[in-house]
Formats: sequence, structure tokens, C-alpha cells
Amino acid sequence: MAPELERRTYDLLRLVDRHGPIGSIQLFELMQLHGYDIKDRTIRLRLSELDELGLTEKVPGQGRQLTAKGRTELEKGDVNTRLEQLRARIATLTSRVSYDPIDDSGALVASAAYLPASNVDAALDLIERLEDLPLGPIPVSMAESGEDDPGDVRLATASSITLDGVLLAHGVDANISNAGILEYGPTESEPTNEVVPQRGGRIRRHIDVINGQGSSIDVVSLLIEAGRTDVTTILETGEAGLLVGDSREFPINRFEEAHDLAVATRRSLGGVLEFRRPREQSHLPSGTSTWAFGSITYIGPGELLLTALSEYGLTEEWETLSGTIERGELDSVQSIRSARPEPLLDD
Repeated sequence: MAPELERRTYDLLRLVDRHGPIGSIQLFELMQLHGYDIKDRTIRLRLSELDELGLTEKVPGQGRQLTAKGRTELEKGDVNTRLEQLRARIATLTSRVSYDPIDDSGALVASAAYLPASNVDAALDLIERLEDLPLGPIPVSMAESGEDDPGDVRLATASSITLDGVLLAHGVDANISNAGILEYGPTESEPTNEVVPQRGGRIRRHIDVINGQGSSIDVVSLLIEAGRTDVTTILETGEAGLLVGDSREFPINRFEEAHDLAVATRRSLGGVLEFRRPREQSHLPSGTSTWAFGSITYIGPGELLLTALSEYGLTEEWETLSGTIERGELDSVQSIRSARPEPLLDD
């Protein structure tokens, strides 16, 4: 296993991979073109070190090429880079949330699906069916896709990350611990000690949990693409099905405030909540909670929308973290339908 390599070395490995076999003089010129202020002697020394690590090897008369070990290390470096980018994006979007669930206004993090115009009516019907369950409301925005976006229409609603931004804006530091598949019963009555008032229905249990801290891609999207969800059973039979959600931990001394903010967010934007106090830590899927932290599991409207559209074959392209959107841009399906132009009738 090679020691931790700095970004400059990974860029050097990428150039060897792309242009190899390649000589040190050419690598020196390419590194300069990529903005590195580096000497040719430094390049030669670094290549010798990479040879010793078994990441590169000399090809007589041609220069260096990547070894199998070097390609594995390069791929690991790319994963680390993507992981850093994902973490940075979540942190950036969370910090931009100004949504106030009490006033039901401000900017929130959006999830967006792209679909052909021919699927719009079916998608709106699907959202209405979700809202008929204890999962709504699910306010959405509908607009033409951008020039570089897939599909004809962009359908967006609030991501579960919005809740983390709401908590952060009120000084409650919540850290996402995992995402997973949750068994949800739409007709389940809440236990008498339930701390989150719902419209009905509840999370029965955690089926599978993935710690997203080591993942270079969004775990929610990964679970949906893997076909692990089952919203179809919920909609078609009213029986329990499988949904995707995420869990976050927060300081227990802010429990009441976190509780009120989360409930208000769910009431305005939809989804399902589950709270756990520290004394209930034996029920937590990851076993990572401590006595100083509580846990909130949230199946957000964005996750619900993407799951349903994917399962019913209405979209193949989506973004779980597509940016921020103002709450005022989200509306009910009924309002969106009434605002759509009527189809032209033949003479």
C-alpha cells in the first residue's frame, strides 16, 4: 500500500497514465501547462520515488508508464477527490439554507428529476398518490430543462439535506451518520410514546444502512439506482414498503429545539420523521450514537419523489443535490396543473 500521496503526485500519475510511456521532459512541460511551478529535477526525483513504490516503471527508450499498482492507487486518489467534492457540496448547500419552517419561506436544498414531456402528467399523478398517503404534502416546481440538462422538464422538490440546513441556521450542529433502506408502514399507528406527531404511518425498522462518510457518490442515489426501494408496494397495495432516508446525530441538549424544527419542516415539506433519544440507542442501526447525542431519521420529499419516479420508469436522470431553490418556487400539484396551458383542440 502506497503512503498517502499529495494532489500534485496524483496529477503526475494521471499524466503518466494518459500519455505513457512518457519521458520526464515531456512530463515537466505538461505539469507546467497544468499550472505547477515545478523544476525538471523535482519531476525526475518524484518519478524515481514512484518507481520505488511500484507505481510507475521504466520502459527502455520511451519513459515511464503506470503499473497495475499505480492504476489502483490513481483510482483510489480519484475516489478521495470525489469524496472531498461531495462533502464540500453538502457543506456548501447546507450553509446556503435560509428556509424557516415556521414561516415556510426561504431557500432550501433541492432534489431534481429530469423527464420527457410525455411523462409529466403521469409524474404529477404519482405525486398526488404519494400525497394521499401520510407522506405529503410534496410541493414541487416544474420548469423546462436547461440547455445542458437531460429531458424536457425539470421537476424539483426539497431534499432531506434541507433539514440539516434548518438545524444549522438555528445553531443545532447535526451530522449525517448514514443513509439506508427503511421499511415504512403507511397504515401503522404511532406508539403512545412517539415524540413526532405524524399524519399516520411510521418507519417500522431499518433494513440496511450505509455509512456515507467513505462513499464518493451520493448514497441515496446509489440505493435508488440499485433497485433497493419499493414504493410501488406502498402505492399499489397500501402495505409496508421500502423507502430511502438518512439519519443525522445532534447534541441531546438541543433535543426540544431540534424536534420542533424537524416537525415543522416535515409538516410544510412532507416526508417521514423518526426520533431516537440516547436511551434508545440500542435500536439505532449503526450503533454509533453516544449518550450525548440524539438521532433524527428523515425520509425527505426529494428522496420520495426520485424513488417513485425511478420505480415507475418516468425518469432515468436525477440529481439528489441539484442546488438551492426558494420555497416560493414550489407549489402544489393542483396549482401546477391549473397553471398549465390547455392542449389545443382540432378544428
